Amino acid sequence: MENITSSAGLKNAIQRLKFQQVENGQRLEEDFYNVVDSLKPANIFRNAVGNISANPGLIDNILGGALGLVTGYLSKKIAIGGSGNIIKKLLGTILQFGVTSVVAQHPLTIKVIGQFFLQKILRKKEHKTEIS
Repeated sequence: MENITSSAGLKNAIQRLKFQQVENGQRLEEDFYNVVDSLKPANIFRNAVGNISANPGLIDNILGGALGLVTGYLSKKIAIGGSGNIIKKLLGTILQFGVTSVVAQHPLTIKVIGQFFLQKILRKKEHKTEIS
């Protein structure tokens, strides 16, 4: 800022500072409302979904991990059932961890294998209905 040497210059400087203060106050108020708006749960959810959909690799990773957890859990339940034997429970947990790891690391391979078997099953059903 320059040196003020007259009362007119002082009044001008005060007016400019008041105007600048009003502008800064308006910008601050706008920023405040923008922040409040962005912290609403609906907006947080919308932004999160937008970020996920913008990154398809992330969706694949989430689905692969979820598929791994589900298949691991199901394999443990199928293998040990409702057994109370601690050794069976331990082996079931090891099986669950192994299946979860394999499926989570190779979701595309599992998908291709699943599609292959599904096509075989559907072809057998179509073939049986044609014979009947």
